[in-house]
Amino acid sequence: MSNQSSDLGSAFRRSLFDPQQFTITFELVPSRGGHSKGQSRLMELARLAAADGRLQAVSITENAGGHPALSPEVLAEEIQGLGLEVINHFSCKDKNRNQMESLLFSWDRLGLHNLLVLSGDYPQGGYQGRPKPVFDLDSVQALALIGQMNQGRLADQGRNAALEFTPTAFLRGVAFSPFKLLPSELFLQYAKLHRKIGAGADYIITQLGYDARKFHEVLLYLHRQGFKLPVLGNVFIPNLTVARLMHQGAVPGCVIPDSLYQQILSEAEAPDRGRRARLVRAARLLAVLKGLGYAGAHIGGPGLAFADLDLVLNLAQEMAGNWQEEARQLHYWPEGAACYFARDPDSGLNLPALHPELTARPLGLFPAYELSQRVHELFFVPRGAGFPLARGLCLGLARRGQEVLLARVEHVIKLLLFGCRNCGDCRLAELAYLCPQAGCAKYMLNGPCGGSQNGWCEVYPGRRRCFYVRIHERLAAHGLADALKTGLLPPRDWARNDTSSWLNFFRDLEPESGARGQ
Repeated sequence: MSNQSSDLGSAFRRSLFDPQQFTITFELVPSRGGHSKGQSRLMELARLAAADGRLQAVSITENAGGHPALSPEVLAEEIQGLGLEVINHFSCKDKNRNQMESLLFSWDRLGLHNLLVLSGDYPQGGYQGRPKPVFDLDSVQALALIGQMNQGRLADQGRNAALEFTPTAFLRGVAFSPFKLLPSELFLQYAKLHRKIGAGADYIITQLGYDARKFHEVLLYLHRQGFKLPVLGNVFIPNLTVARLMHQGAVPGCVIPDSLYQQILSEAEAPDRGRRARLVRAARLLAVLKGLGYAGAHIGGPGLAFADLDLVLNLAQEMAGNWQEEARQLHYWPEGAACYFARDPDSGLNLPALHPELTARPLGLFPAYELSQRVHELFFVPRGAGFPLARGLCLGLARRGQEVLLARVEHVIKLLLFGCRNCGDCRLAELAYLCPQAGCAKYMLNGPCGGSQNGWCEVYPGRRRCFYVRIHERLAAHGLADALKTGLLPPRDWARNDTSSWLNFFRDLEPESGARGQ
């Protein structure tokens, strides 16, 4: 159950869920160091925003870009003391599920109840090298965890019981990107959004983008699906360095198309290096988002002062009455790049009709997928002819003390066929017979992160294709892609590491075993 009304003192919540309000938030990015000039600059901006009153909240990132930085709750406490609300980014990186639970209890006690739940960026260089990546839960699983904490009842699989405590009061925001160049990547982002909403998301903040049609696409899709979550559109104002990096694809998930980048370079010939032009474009987008029907906007960008924010807000108010014409100046999406809906030639936005690319089934089937599915249905589906034999063999070997032998035989077979990592908690059947432990750099089980670009993995661009793009290709070829929109795969149970997943599967079906996930 949503906690939209659990904190009656929250101006941000009241504004966000009030259709008559347009909610403005601003993103702060802490740097390294507890007493740096950067942190002082952020606090000064927050102080001015609190006094100004037009912002309903600021958000604080958590180790943005995968780099270590001051933990968000430190500045959050200080900023809420100024009378301005805070959205804490809650990233799945760098902490396991127990640490997540501990941190969430701490934030709940501190009154930091507004969250943006993210998968998180892959860790970059740290003390004496790159740190070990920790992605114990994905963002969908984290949403489910927080939902149970909001109910005051948390399943403890180890004790086969439920722990009860005073409910937390978190508002769960999620990120979403319509700015994907390939149809497969775009479909996957919407599919994961379905799962995030199913896991209890309360509101959405989009990834950064600059195309009015793509922003319109989000609202049209949500309306088509009957989803009624408020959406904040991302208004990001890059400097020249960041614009260049994004154009080169060096910032995972962030796209600045060629046409926009060339315009930014042309604007940079002005005496102010194009700064005002970038602010005017941000104001234009802000006005368009309000006109389209967004619940609000999430503004951000490196090196911005409060005077910049004030200019953007004032210009946007002036442009609001003519937002349709302003929208015509925000068409930067590359020709031929993925869109969910057909283009409206009159407005330049979208028609309700689906784009043909999103409904076309890819040519060619995958024999390896078909064979794997048939073997699975034969031996691991209760109605399969080989099911009694497989169950009897696995349970029989276990009764004879041959669990280790069974695990080794299974591992060799799966290693040769699927690159198995011997997790003992196999999800091949749910993921088109591709192994997430071997194939995904972040071990995602419920859909992709937002960092892929042109079908390449965020962590290994140009070397490894996105794990979920590969899954989509298999399922779409067999007409099964919509399966990625439903259900929630539980996190890996590390107690099963180096054991037989076959044996674990059959044991879970035994009534007395306390089947996993039931």
